[in-house]
Amino acid sequence: MFRRVLSALVIVAVAAVLLLAAWPQLVGIQREAGVAQATSLRGLFAAIAILVAVLFVVAALLSRAMRQFAGALALVLVLFAGVQVAVLSTRGFGDTAFAEKSSRDLTVLSWNTLGEQVPVETLAALIVEEDADIVVLPETSRDYGDVAAALARAQGVDLQVLDLSYDQISLARSTVVLIARDLGEYVRDDSRGGTETLPSLVAVPADGTGPVIVGAHPVAPVPGEMAGWRQGLAWLASRCAGENVILAGDLNSTLDHYTGLDAASAVSGGLGGCRDGARLTGNAAVGTWPTIMPGLLGAPIDHVMATDNWDFAGFRVIESLDTAGSDHRPVVAQLRPAG
Repeated sequence: MFRRVLSALVIVAVAAVLLLAAWPQLVGIQREAGVAQATSLRGLFAAIAILVAVLFVVAALLSRAMRQFAGALALVLVLFAGVQVAVLSTRGFGDTAFAEKSSRDLTVLSWNTLGEQVPVETLAALIVEEDADIVVLPETSRDYGDVAAALARAQGVDLQVLDLSYDQISLARSTVVLIARDLGEYVRDDSRGGTETLPSLVAVPADGTGPVIVGAHPVAPVPGEMAGWRQGLAWLASRCAGENVILAGDLNSTLDHYTGLDAASAVSGGLGGCRDGARLTGNAAVGTWPTIMPGLLGAPIDHVMATDNWDFAGFRVIESLDTAGSDHRPVVAQLRPAG
């Protein structure tokens, strides 16, 4: 009798833990340590759950004494995996279709270069290939950005360079944003603070005409940095309070982490007043980190977002450059003025 009660309690406890891992928003713990990391890797945990469920099925078949207990745990794991797949399917497993680019469209490219591990020639070639108007480069120095812009300029893509560096000790503490000169002169705006530990750059048009551009890089949710990570997300959400904002970069977060962040995030389905391009185009289940994992098992933490005066005419995670040197995949989005 005791054994049956204990088995039932274990099954219920496992089911409860897996439920919270699958949808921590139920109790508002999506930005807590451990949970924040687990929800970033829904595809991976779904795959692991299926593998463990198979092991329990084998155990149930081999041992009559274990049959009910192992079978019940296998069922719980399959249900957990099913919930994960269902959530991912609502976000989209990848739609790389782009509309033909018009003169009013903007192409936004973001790539964390992992401290410039990506050859600058590779980056410049991608900028030219995508005809990028805005390029966000976390973990990248001004010197690297200048070289990339010069290489792109030689091939007909003219970009101005803005940068923000917290120090010269680590390239992770530098962010570069390249902006097409056709958009007018842009200047860095440091007047409203920033993200802790790692820099996020705010670029504003010098004449006041054009979108505010945010090159985002909040710190990752690692031990010792959870408070800084939460501060970074809240600060970025506040930057999306304007009427014409484009935000891109390595956000070290997924759509799950924005739930309950503020009222604007609840309406936009993204971060603050910015809507997420991957979600709107059916690409938000495709992981951008790490490149050693298939896209559907990775974490979709690199984003392009914009306020609702912009529509997304296309978005894709570029998986063809997984061996280029970075542990992040580049993402590219095509933005079109709404209406």
